[in-house]
Amino acid sequence: MLTTPAQPMEFKRGQLTDDQLLALYKRILLPRMIEEKMLILLRQGKISKWFAGIGQEAIAVGVTSALQPDEVIFPMHRNLGVFTTREVPLVRLFSQWQGKLAGFTKGRDRSFHFGALEYNIVGMISHLGPQLALADGVALAHQLSGEKKVSVAFTGEGGTSEGDFHEALNVASVWQLPVIFIVENNGYGLSTPVSEQFRCEHIADRAKGYGMRSVILDGNNILEVYQAIRQIADELRQNPEPVLVECKTFRMRGHEEASGVKYVPKELLESWAQKDPVENYEEFLFAEGILSNEQSEAIRKELKARINAGWKEAENQPDPVPDEARELADVYAPSENGAIAPSAEAGKKELRFVDAISDGLRTAMQRHDKLVLMGQDIAGYGGVFKITDGFVKEFGKERVRNTPLCESAIIGAALGLSLKGYKAMVEMQFSDFVSVGFNQIVNNLAKVHYRWGANADVVVRMPCGGGVAAGPFHSQTTEAWFTHTPGLKVIYPSNSHDAKGLLLASFEDPNPVMFFEHKALYRSIRGDVPGGFYTEEIGKAKVARPGADISVITYGMGVHWALKICEEEGIDAEILDLRTLIPYDRAAIAATVKKTNKVIVLHEATLTSGFGAELAAYISENLFEYLDAPVARAAALDTPVPFAPVLEQNFMPVERFRRKLREVTLY
Repeated sequence: MLTTPAQPMEFKRGQLTDDQLLALYKRILLPRMIEEKMLILLRQGKISKWFAGIGQEAIAVGVTSALQPDEVIFPMHRNLGVFTTREVPLVRLFSQWQGKLAGFTKGRDRSFHFGALEYNIVGMISHLGPQLALADGVALAHQLSGEKKVSVAFTGEGGTSEGDFHEALNVASVWQLPVIFIVENNGYGLSTPVSEQFRCEHIADRAKGYGMRSVILDGNNILEVYQAIRQIADELRQNPEPVLVECKTFRMRGHEEASGVKYVPKELLESWAQKDPVENYEEFLFAEGILSNEQSEAIRKELKARINAGWKEAENQPDPVPDEARELADVYAPSENGAIAPSAEAGKKELRFVDAISDGLRTAMQRHDKLVLMGQDIAGYGGVFKITDGFVKEFGKERVRNTPLCESAIIGAALGLSLKGYKAMVEMQFSDFVSVGFNQIVNNLAKVHYRWGANADVVVRMPCGGGVAAGPFHSQTTEAWFTHTPGLKVIYPSNSHDAKGLLLASFEDPNPVMFFEHKALYRSIRGDVPGGFYTEEIGKAKVARPGADISVITYGMGVHWALKICEEEGIDAEILDLRTLIPYDRAAIAATVKKTNKVIVLHEATLTSGFGAELAAYISENLFEYLDAPVARAAALDTPVPFAPVLEQNFMPVERFRRKLREVTLY
């Protein structure tokens, strides 16, 4: 635990000019004065919450000042100095904190939970660790583009206990990415001291385990931080590698103001108060004759006027007005979803489902030079299903990348690539494994456009489904995990033609797409597939079999079950293949319900809260007057997927569908 300041403050100016030293003084003073103003406004109820960085300003200001303006920074709660040093307009910052329309999130998120790519800043989400991997993705984009740039990500000492910290550092080290990871070790994770967070003496010691170098800095000494980071960044631009930087500092106020600091020993606060980064630097400038009392007062007067003017302007900004249409429209980035017909000259060939996926990926890679594929064993080995076999030879290891077992970090890196104008595909070796990357998908990919307008141009491929006796962890079909998350698109094709066309459409769409591929279909079905580039429309269903007696609404493997059983039972059923689950085709559903007046919803996933429940609810609420029977559902048992073939067969909905089909048809 940090019990006393490690050493007295010692400022070494090196080759810095007086003007540079004064510029740093203005930069470190501005966030301090803003914070003092915010604490007053918090007590007045003008802002709702505040995470004070008082006592830690030297880190944010020093780091940001050391970087080039177009290098991306990933700050945290207490890094106001990043925003002010990048000269983000105060009126927009203040509007953000008040939830005004002029804020970066239009009132949809608070504090520093936003990005501003025009200032090369990408803010945090509340989960603390995930943005570290985004810095990996930005650094990878620099590496692929041949740019001599670094990215910088901040975290706190508490965040280093999260798996995302390990994954991000491991990936950065394996790929030798030019990332500077800044750990602000301020003594406490909320009220938990560092002695209860980790056992190593210094967080910097952890770097050895990743094969990377590290440094420890006095985080209250702006000159030490500035000069060290400037040197490290210069080195990394020439010789890319990650570096872990531990900045020793202290949090002088509560985790947020409501928390207080009663858990902190009084003598510890008093001791660290002697190392105040602003006061000590100011005293240094006085002693060197670089700054006078008169100059200091003039600077403070100027900054105070700027702050007050910015606050007044922000107060006069309009509040957001609820508008359902606008709110819904901003969940997704605008995209052209219409189908693009194949070239007549391209011809057709019969392909297995697995080969259609492979052909779609290859076509996308040829079409988009900045598309990067990432996944476990997808490079030389070609993936466990051999979908990317031969891709390394055609496209190179830089674009077809084997990854460590770091699903969360790889999904985060994919988002980082997207922020720099790349497209990314992440293959889950089995869709079941997506659970360890869940946070990145549902809280980063899905929300980034709605929150602050960035695109997550990422496709996550999900080999899924049972029927191959693979047991509970290689057989799930987990679409319902994601259909409940606004901001994601969920696609689930049933045949070779649609698999290629919808996969290509996914890469044309700037939004995050969860692309489900049923493993049991990979080598069991074939179909005619156009050559070259074409797309199928996302959000558009297709009638797989016309009929008049009853409508079966399904997708994926369910289409094949429905075709087989309706034929065996001699029932004239219309089978609607949804193809896209989010957004789903309400018009096509309405058309088939109005035609047959009876409906059964079929899917492989378990029954309770499965996607079929959404479909049944939609039909009951909106198409009730056209129904001649209750909406029926057929789905798997509400158990994990069992291993033994006889148990798995019983788990699957096939025979339950057969019985329901008879019942509803005869109703």
